[in-house]
Amino acid sequence: MLMLDASVLNVAIPALSTALPASLDQVLWVINAYTITWAALLITAGRLGDLYGHRPLFVAGLLVFTCGSLACGFAQTPTQLIAARVAQGVGGALLSPQTLAMLQVLFDAFHTKGDRTQLAR
Repeated sequence: MLMLDASVLNVAIPALSTALPASLDQVLWVINAYTITWAALLITAGRLGDLYGHRPLFVAGLLVFTCGSLACGFAQTPTQLIAARVAQGVGGALLSPQTLAMLQVLFDAFHTKGDRTQLAR
């Protein structure tokens, strides 16, 4: 879902230009706002997951990403759409590392059949 969101707007460039009276620069910012924000915050979000727990940050990321997606749907101007895409990037950055970390914990817990208390974290 996160990677699809990074590339899905490439097909909608003509529609963005006409539906929102947007210049080419604004359309490019709509496309790149997500990717730049996601990449800039990815490592920090992973470290925050290590400090505060992967599950709470995953839930927060899912909430931010969903609210950003909703804001994208209701955007009326290119500026609103760019801001909503930045919010999606923040949510995506919170989601990505937590997903991989939780998969590792799940795999270790089921592989070793050990203590499953790590899953509650």
